[in-house]
Amino acid sequence: MTRARKAPSAAARVSLVEAIREGVGAVRTHRLRALLAGLAIAAAVATIAIVVVVLDGIERFARTSAARTFGADTFVIAKVASPGRISRQQLERKLERNPNIRRADLRVLERWASGRVVYGATVNRRVEVVAGSRSYEGASLVGATADLAEIRDLAIARGRFFTNTEELQARQVAVLGAVLVDELFPAVDPLGKTVRIAGRGFEVIGLQERQGNVGGASLDRNVWIPLPAFERAFGAPETMQLLARAPRPDEPAATQEAESRARVSMRARHQLDPGEEDDFDMLSPEASRSFVQRLSERIGMAAAPISAMALLAAIIVVANTILVSVTQRTREIGVRRAVGASRSQVLAEILAESVVISFIGGLAGVLSVYGLVELLNRTGLNLRLEIATVAWSLLAASASGLLAGWFPARYATRIVVVDALHAD
Repeated sequence: MTRARKAPSAAARVSLVEAIREGVGAVRTHRLRALLAGLAIAAAVATIAIVVVVLDGIERFARTSAARTFGADTFVIAKVASPGRISRQQLERKLERNPNIRRADLRVLERWASGRVVYGATVNRRVEVVAGSRSYEGASLVGATADLAEIRDLAIARGRFFTNTEELQARQVAVLGAVLVDELFPAVDPLGKTVRIAGRGFEVIGLQERQGNVGGASLDRNVWIPLPAFERAFGAPETMQLLARAPRPDEPAATQEAESRARVSMRARHQLDPGEEDDFDMLSPEASRSFVQRLSERIGMAAAPISAMALLAAIIVVANTILVSVTQRTREIGVRRAVGASRSQVLAEILAESVVISFIGGLAGVLSVYGLVELLNRTGLNLRLEIATVAWSLLAASASGLLAGWFPARYATRIVVVDALHAD
């Protein structure tokens, strides 16, 4: 009984190998025809792969940009936290209604934090930075509290960030972004050197890694100095931005609890009644991620039909190519049937030819996307062609080959042997 079961399986394997061999032979015989059909599949598969790569890149960009701009698990408190996402009327209303956020607010929040929230503050200003005979205009000067290094990853490549003692003493120390290092110190080590801002000398104590752009703004033009040193040079800022996070954000609900405490503290500070609207903005990284997530979903909604139409067009092209092949090989198919080839063998050979064409076309499409991704990454983008995307793309190509070859294969099995033998 065991041998009887194994025999058909072995025969099936032999038939499958023979069918694939015949399919490959047909492709080799009619290379130009197979090439044209394969290009259609390649274009469709490349479309699918590019859509997946771009959507994946958008999602990773959302996570990275939120972490670089605010810090992972960090939320922001500001007079207006996201002016680009509200209407002009809403912005004018917030600017008129919301009070400025000052040092006194930060001190009150720190006093009421109870060890559950860590706060930091930043203010920004465009300045010219001078080092010797070289200068850089349009640098982003950031006055910050020392606790900011605990709240977000500042990507210090060399040196260090300033300490609480240096902040309290208003020490004139600075941390430079990568662009400023390139422009001001092209041939020397910046650490320990002096840069001048608003006529004051600041010792360079730290250098940041190259971080790129977020939202069209470069993160490599920043100069970080202690907030009191900023205030000495430019006076007290009109308003500031507060950054905060839970001391242990990895604990469940810690970030949510920190946000709730910060909101309650700010409302109490501003003496808001229950039910009264907040007179400040609070923005979490989830807000940025959800915005980009909605954007990627909209792109996906538009991209899915485009990919489907491209794949359908490719299937039609391959089906037409295989049908032409079957028509031209009518006599050959009749001879094979006359000498003993079964309908299932003919069916398998035609399907194999279609799948081989589609698989090769899919492979060409994936390779073209890989080359495009590598080229774009050299310009500073961070795109990835995942193994799973490659696998699904090749699977889609093979499945398209089966669908495209089914009708021509069924047509081939219905050819009348006698008529086929008399065909030209």
